[in-house]
Amino acid sequence: MSTVAAVRRARPGAPVLGGWATLAALAVVLALAPLIFTHYWLSAILTQALWLGIAAASLTFLSRYGGMVSLGQVAIYGIAGFAMGNVVHTVNSEGGLNLGWTPWAGVFFGIAVAMIVAFLFGAIASRSYGIYFLMITLALSLLVFYFFGQVTQLSGFGGIRSVAHPGFLGDPITNPTPLYYVCLGCSVAVYALLRYLVRTPFGIALQGVRDDPLRMQSLGYNVALHRALAFTLAAFVAAIAGILSVWFNTQISPGSIDISQTIAVLIIAVIGGILWLEGAWIGAIAYTLVDYLSRQYTPTLGLWLNPGRFGTIIGLVFLLIVLLSPDGLIGIGRKLRRLAGPVLGSAQAPPATAQDEPLTNTAGPSPAAGQPGSGIQEG
Repeated sequence: MSTVAAVRRARPGAPVLGGWATLAALAVVLALAPLIFTHYWLSAILTQALWLGIAAASLTFLSRYGGMVSLGQVAIYGIAGFAMGNVVHTVNSEGGLNLGWTPWAGVFFGIAVAMIVAFLFGAIASRSYGIYFLMITLALSLLVFYFFGQVTQLSGFGGIRSVAHPGFLGDPITNPTPLYYVCLGCSVAVYALLRYLVRTPFGIALQGVRDDPLRMQSLGYNVALHRALAFTLAAFVAAIAGILSVWFNTQISPGSIDISQTIAVLIIAVIGGILWLEGAWIGAIAYTLVDYLSRQYTPTLGLWLNPGRFGTIIGLVFLLIVLLSPDGLIGIGRKLRRLAGPVLGSAQAPPATAQDEPLTNTAGPSPAAGQPGSGIQEG
């Protein structure tokens, strides 16, 4: 063992340098994306993937560090979007209250409303675990969808269109570059915030609540409050995605927050790797690419396969990735690195670090719901 350790110490840090080189190359590509890609790719693929990744990151944060798989993130970002759309000025008053607020005032109002609703709902849902928590958040998603679908004073007939946005964004349809950089900046900020948060005393306590809520309660921690606050913090992230989605689409309607969008965010998180925050954006770019490629290149084979069968195709991709690796695309990437280790002249894959491995999951995958130590207890 000592000989192996000595050999490892003697080797240059090629895996570390390779990781930094990959990260630097990705940063350059993202920074220069408007010069590399067409307007269509910049808007329909990259910009959409960035704000969808933010929405999925809110789900990943709750699942990975709080042990809570939520189906309410789309409802939260829908609340933020509708709240903003109602108070800002809309061109020709196309739906909503059209109160004439400035776009930035609408942004802060939308996020605040979403967080308040999330805290109140989280105070109820936080006392449930496992499948019961999942179903309660699904109920929230359906409640919000039907509320805005039926209260047309707040959602208009067919949605709120031509929602005002900050002037520096220009026209996101003809010039998507400003909105792309805003989504990129928000993604970086959200990732840094969540990374920092899980290392704070609150984040560490939240992971303790996830692993053993009864023990944490016996130590004097308010388990329900920690879970409710985590749900509220995830709502803050989801609300940012909701604001960006309205700016991206220039409108919001009940149809944009229906159950299919709820499932889409869950698929994105699982495809990328629900144990890693980075997986949210990896899953989002994979989702948007499959959407684009399926509509462009899928052959027509009767009624069961054609360019309009995106739901079928993404479902098959989802099943394939889950069967190959429950850890998503990141898990597949790690397996490929281990297989490529001998070819690259290293005995094994680079050791995991706190940056690429779940913080408290050093012994393997998290236990399943209902098993000891999972923190996801059956009610």
